[in-house]
This record gives sequence, C-alpha cells and structure tokens, in this order.
Amino acid sequence: MKKMTILRTAIGGILMLSLCNSCGHHSGESHSHDETVHEEEGHGHEEIVFEAEKAAAAGVKADTVHAGPFRSVIRTSGKISPAVGNEISVVANMTGIISFLSPIAEGSEINGGSVIFSISSNNMQDGDPVKKAFIAYETARKEYERAAILVKDRIVSQQEYENIKSNYETARIAYEALGGSEDGGAAVKAPASGHASGITVTDGEYVTAGQQLMKIITHDRMYLRADLSGKYAGQLGSITSANFSLPFSDRIYELSEMGGKIIARGQSIDENSAYLPVTFEFRGGEGIINGSFAEVWLLADEREGIIAVPTGALIEEQGEHYVYRRLDADCYEKVHVTTGASDGKMVEILSGVHDGDIIVTEGAMRIKLASASNSIPGHTHNH
Repeated sequence: MKKMTILRTAIGGILMLSLCNSCGHHSGESHSHDETVHEEEGHGHEEIVFEAEKAAAAGVKADTVHAGPFRSVIRTSGKISPAVGNEISVVANMTGIISFLSPIAEGSEINGGSVIFSISSNNMQDGDPVKKAFIAYETARKEYERAAILVKDRIVSQQEYENIKSNYETARIAYEALGGSEDGGAAVKAPASGHASGITVTDGEYVTAGQQLMKIITHDRMYLRADLSGKYAGQLGSITSANFSLPFSDRIYELSEMGGKIIARGQSIDENSAYLPVTFEFRGGEGIINGSFAEVWLLADEREGIIAVPTGALIEEQGEHYVYRRLDADCYEKVHVTTGASDGKMVEILSGVHDGDIIVTEGAMRIKLASASNSIPGHTHNH
C-alpha cells in the first residue's frame, strides 16, 4: 500500500495524495495550490512548500552541512577594559586655579598635543610660578647668548661657558614644562589622542601640582577578562582564544579576527568572585566600550568530525530546537535536532542533521511564519 499524506491548503480543503519522487511526498498528479504545509502522519515533522523565487526575496539562504573541526567551548561572562598603556592620566603641572579651554565631558574626543586646561596662580601668595620661570628663563637665555660670543674671544673660559649653558638649559626645560607664557598661567596638554574619561575637576577649581585631572582612553588595544569557574580548572591550559558579545549589540566578536591573544591565565581563584581570571588582549574597534560586561565563549581544543550550523539556523519551540532542511528548490522539511556546545556563532548538532544535508542558515524564522500561517499570498507550486 502506498503511503498517504494529508495536504492542507490555504483555503482549508483536505486532499488525500500519494507520495511522489519530485518533492518526496506527492504523486505525479499535476495540481496548483497556494503556500502549503504538509505533515506526514506518524513522523511528527512538517514539510513546507516555499517557491524558490519567493524564498530568495525573503532572504532565505541554505547551505550544505559537512562534518569538520569544532572547538570545545566554555560559556561564561567577562568585562572589557583598556590595555596597559591605553589609559593615560592627565595631571596638573602646577598649583593654581584651573580653566577649561573648551567644553569637555565623558567621551569627548581629545587630540594628542592639544591644550586642554590652563592653570593660573595669579593673585596667590607665592606668586605665579610660570611668570617666575619665564623671568629665570629669559635671564639665563640672555646670559648664554652673551657668553657664546665672549667664549670665542676667550674673554669667558670654556668651563664658565659650559656652566652658563647648563643653567640656560635647566631654566628652559623648567619653563617649557609649565607650557605657559610670559603673562603667566600653565597650559596642560593632552599626552595622547583618545577619549576623555574620569574627569575629576570643574572649571575654576583649585588644584595642586601632580593632581589627576582626567584620563584619556585610547582604543588601540583592549583587554577582555573572562571569569572561568574553578570546575574548569583542568581545561585552563587548553584555552587559546574566545568569542564575545556585548549587551547592546547582536554582533559576535571573534578575537581571532581582531589580533587577539591570551596574555594571562589565572593561577589562583579570585577571593571576591571565586573565579579564575583569563585575560586576552585584542585590537579595539568601533562599538566596543570600555567597562562593558560581555558574554564570553572560551575556545579550547578542536574536535574533529563535528556537525555544526549557524546559531541563526535554529528555531526554538517550547524548549526544543528545530532546523529546516531543504528537500528541493521549493520544499523544506522541519527537523527536530539535539544541540551541543555553541561558540556564539555556530552550534554543535548531536542528532537530527547529517553530513551532506542542505540546511537553511538564514531566514529560518521566515519559513516558520509561513508554516504557522499555512499561506504566503501569491505563491503557486505545481507538481
């Protein structure tokens, strides 16, 4: 006896049709119908007809699955921070009243070498050190220029000339370090380009020499610190890379594509968190914000012969996972799968998908909606 299937059309009719070879579930009888969903009795899976042209327009893409290498994965959490040397403090170069030369707030772009603040000691008891440094510098400069002429005529000895020159260089360095002018006030310049962070002063505030005024964060290199549970301590040595995502983005970042490398594996449990820290350094980029918490997939040794599909290929229903297998250009089959590890981009499939299957990798939700509605207007499929 030939196996029978039930065909439910968009208008609710029920026809009994025998299996055929074209789509694997209809006879050679010619017929037309709108978008349909077929359920084979006793098999618990759906077959959806979705015309190739319509599928392409809806962004449905499929690819052949092959068994291959897949990394062991440990899923955990972590945090982004600036790499050593990429968080630079800006400090006051003298004591006085600080003035902002332009509005600066958290995240403001800073150009290296630009003047950020001015500090003045006018009307202070000890006087303005910039004015004092300028006077000392000018006095030493004139004496040096005079000695440079006299030494040629041996009116000034070579040793005396060297002492005068040394005094001049000392006065020049002291004055230039303050970055001021003869009218007083010291300029505070940005030591590097980046973004403002941790501003600790306000315009008109009294500051002392050496006081931290703000930080400049550069994004050339950043750290990802992942928290590894102690139960995975035995796998610590096999961890070589990681993928991560941030709360405000759907993107999965791969350290392997960002010049990332592991720089430290914790050898003792953090007493505050009860985790082993695993730290990676990588090239920063747009969208990665210092201080962000991250979801992390630590990648360890590779395993061979693993079937994996993109995370976007999975559909979840009541805690169960499914994929859509393409049967031909216009037909798809809903298949229940058992999943294993995930690295954030790919998911290991333990059962339900076989080497050589053609699986929908993009647009699976579109097919699910078609299955739920049993109809996509304008579709006609002939057998």
